[in-house]
Amino acid sequence: MTSMDFEQAIRIPVGSVEVEGNMFLPQETGCLIIFAHGSGSSRFSPRNQYVAKEFNKSGIGTLLFDLLTPGEEEEDELTGQYRFNISLLAQRLVSVTDWLQNDPQTARLKIGYFGASTGAAAALIAAAKLQRLISAVVSRGGRPDLAGQYLADVKAPTLLLVGGDDEEVIELNRQAQSQMNNENKLVVIPGATHLFEEPGKLEEVARFATDWFNRYLK
Repeated sequence: MTSMDFEQAIRIPVGSVEVEGNMFLPQETGCLIIFAHGSGSSRFSPRNQYVAKEFNKSGIGTLLFDLLTPGEEEEDELTGQYRFNISLLAQRLVSVTDWLQNDPQTARLKIGYFGASTGAAAALIAAAKLQRLISAVVSRGGRPDLAGQYLADVKAPTLLLVGGDDEEVIELNRQAQSQMNNENKLVVIPGATHLFEEPGKLEEVARFATDWFNRYLK
């Protein structure tokens, strides 16, 4: 971190509640990637934090935030009622994006989404609703199929990253891809399972995603 980089913990109002996030803006960055994590995860996800740091090294700003409040997280652990409520998660993502567009510090930045698992579906729905405001989307081990009818309305170039050993999710990504009308690409990373926990596989995710965002946001 240089003296001109900017790091901040923020609270963002979404409807009747507030969500918490951590934002990092490298010096003179022109873009910001908003992370939408999957079910049972949070802004403290070590995988997303690793990818975010790789983006930062490339001069890309990042916002990792919790899609749910602490109380909702506790309830979800017991009941699972929020993790597949994709419409709620997508609406939260839209609200956070709107807030950033109205904040003088981030209003000028190009916006991209990085979604994992169910968060990828939320990211694609939000991208469909916000149309050309979102410059690019990357899905990591995502469930884009859960975005349903919204897939056809996504304008942002979309990269789908799936582990080669995650066979069911590969097929779900292919089905989702066939419903999309935008520029899109499916990359299967050999030898990786759903969470890309194998040595070197998360590094490949970060490299593919960084290249995609550099291409469409810079």
